[in-house]
Amino acid sequence: MSATVQFTMPDHYMVDELFTDEQILVRNSTRDWVNRAVKPVIEDYCNKSEFPMHLVKEMGEMGIFGPFIPTEYGGAGMDHTSYGLIMQELERGDSGVRSMASVQTSLVMFPIFAFGSEEQKRKYLPKLAAGEIIGCFGLTEPDQGSDPGGMKTRVKDMGDHYLLNGAKMWITNSTIADIAIVWAKDEEGVVLGMIVEKGWAGLTAPETHGKWSLRASVTGELVFDNVKVPKEFVLPNIKGLKGPLNCLNSARYGIAWGAVGAAMDCYDAALRYALERKQFGKPIAGFQLQQKKLAEALTEITKAQLLSWRLGALKDKGTVTPAQVSMAKRNNVDMALHIARETRQILGAMGITNDFPMMRHMMNLESVITYEGTHDVHLLITGHAITGIEAFR
Repeated sequence: MSATVQFTMPDHYMVDELFTDEQILVRNSTRDWVNRAVKPVIEDYCNKSEFPMHLVKEMGEMGIFGPFIPTEYGGAGMDHTSYGLIMQELERGDSGVRSMASVQTSLVMFPIFAFGSEEQKRKYLPKLAAGEIIGCFGLTEPDQGSDPGGMKTRVKDMGDHYLLNGAKMWITNSTIADIAIVWAKDEEGVVLGMIVEKGWAGLTAPETHGKWSLRASVTGELVFDNVKVPKEFVLPNIKGLKGPLNCLNSARYGIAWGAVGAAMDCYDAALRYALERKQFGKPIAGFQLQQKKLAEALTEITKAQLLSWRLGALKDKGTVTPAQVSMAKRNNVDMALHIARETRQILGAMGITNDFPMMRHMMNLESVITYEGTHDVHLLITGHAITGIEAFR
């Protein structure tokens, strides 16, 4: 393909006019970094089923971790729309890279900032923001996914510490994490959040192998066998499922934006290819069925961009609801997965190779449509918002 052909990301409705100059600057700087640091290496790391660890320090230097955390704790003090645009650009590179940043930001830094003590905030947040340490989030269990209230991981009060037993599964960053935010029930059945550090006796983190999806991402378990958790490591300002669910809402918000980036990357690659690939004497972009695929992709991306922008505006105002986040997460991931499949067809056999990003995005999105709340459960959350009646239990 010609190196001279250049396209910007689709902006058919001039959505950029809705963003501030600062938000555009944040997006463009992240986009430039992804183009320079992620795209040239991501296919190789996907093939090797490894996460590109050398990117962590750069992500910290870029302000990608915890961008909405106040500067006094090492964050960048940005708004949530800027955070969304960062997630969009990271997932344009790869869902695994965005997942790593989502976990570090929404599932580790956010609960420490929102529910932690002042000592916990000052101890961990600056190092997490700089990428000096890595975190993970332990909620999902082997027998509990969509129903976190049924968790079996337990803590027992031993006086000056808790004794933690149980297991968590499908944990992004588990084997490389220096700390874990773990949720467990106490003897009265109340859910507590706690910070567990790598190296504590009784903690193991076996890696999950054989993944066809999110291959450039670390996934594993957290196993607790009589792990002693000093009480000063418990998050003091939250009890109950409201804690982890608030974290998941922040992560789902980032996913809603990120999925748009994956769709953009597929669209851009397909358009470039369609304009250069010739059949029957003309570029395949000149055939009606290919134009249909491209036009529908651009339409759906544009709709998702507007949905994300409005979601960001509501979150910046502090009025966003979990049901609104669920609608955007569900719609945008489903949209991106459909576009990955349709644009792959534009490339024919070439679309299944790692010369192009469609198959990698498609496989990744098969996980994204399931994690942080499944496609079907998010549909029922919207149904609950409409009717007032819960249908998922």
